[in-house]
Amino acid sequence: MAKSLLFIPDISGYTKFIQTTEIEHSQHVISELLEVLISANTQGLQLAEIEGDALFFYKENTIPSQENLLAQIEAMFTAFYSHLKLLEQHRICPCNACATAPNLELKIIAHTGNLTHIEVQGNRKPFGEQVIEAHRLLKNSVDSDNYALISRKLALEIQLSPYYSSKVFRFRQGSDQYDDRNMEYVYSLIDTETLHLKAPEELQTVSFDHPPQLTSSKEFPISAPQLLEYITNYSYRDYWVKGVDKFDYNENEVTRLGTKHTCVVNGKNLDFTTITKEAEEGNLIYGEITKSPPIVDELYQFFVITPLGENRCRLELQNYWKAKSPIKKILISLVGKKSFKKGMEKALQGLHQFITNKDSGVSP
Repeated sequence: MAKSLLFIPDISGYTKFIQTTEIEHSQHVISELLEVLISANTQGLQLAEIEGDALFFYKENTIPSQENLLAQIEAMFTAFYSHLKLLEQHRICPCNACATAPNLELKIIAHTGNLTHIEVQGNRKPFGEQVIEAHRLLKNSVDSDNYALISRKLALEIQLSPYYSSKVFRFRQGSDQYDDRNMEYVYSLIDTETLHLKAPEELQTVSFDHPPQLTSSKEFPISAPQLLEYITNYSYRDYWVKGVDKFDYNENEVTRLGTKHTCVVNGKNLDFTTITKEAEEGNLIYGEITKSPPIVDELYQFFVITPLGENRCRLELQNYWKAKSPIKKILISLVGKKSFKKGMEKALQGLHQFITNKDSGVSP
């Protein structure tokens, strides 16, 4: 039987992250990162299981070459830290989960051996001593949370020198005792400065040379950060935005600059992208832009939240629009402006009612 590869990317700092941050956003962040790692699979690895903060991959009866294995490891580190960079630069949420996500790190364990399998409810999974060894290697004495570790057994198979050095990797030797048994390995700390990280898309802060064409405001008996969560978390939109057939969005994604969602109204799609603009110090702001309504070229809506106390804030809705053609300008003047104003006031009232019901325990 040919030997197989066992490959485990593990997110470092996961336990502290989920225990000390807002649970829903921390779940979204971890889910996004796991998806990024899965997408960075360049070697046709089979995903056996998602283990909370880790992925258990394997490649049956074959082992990638030294070059391909190191390239796979580098690809996952690059994808992981590129995404953390995106989360940091496009963040709009002030919560602790979103603020501390860039502190997460990654370790990857690679091992080899002859695999056996078990089948549970139709799912075939690797099983046995080699699987246990690979997971035990996660509990090692490497003084870092950001590294690649390759068992000595695998290093010999791919002829990887314990002194191998490149721009990304500088391997050294290590070993640990597991159940009175010594397991040797080589490992390399990963310096993110050596990775070719993908630069996040440049998203400029929107600015205007005139005040908003429409505004509407209302006070809320809730903290500013909590109000921002109810506005930016699209799973709440059904409760306070009326007249929409459905909302389409990525349920496993934290809202940030550049994220998209779609409102389906009477069978027609209104596509929105998250944006921002400058806000006064202490205020929180969330913005959306859509080019879908035929009456305008661009429609901007900003939610500007001003804290008034620990559990009190004021929300101002601001609408801006751009319309180049004279016909569109006339239509906006005749019907559009009135329609936009009515929509803003309905949204504010619906949001206030939703929060009042939620605080009083009434089902939305």
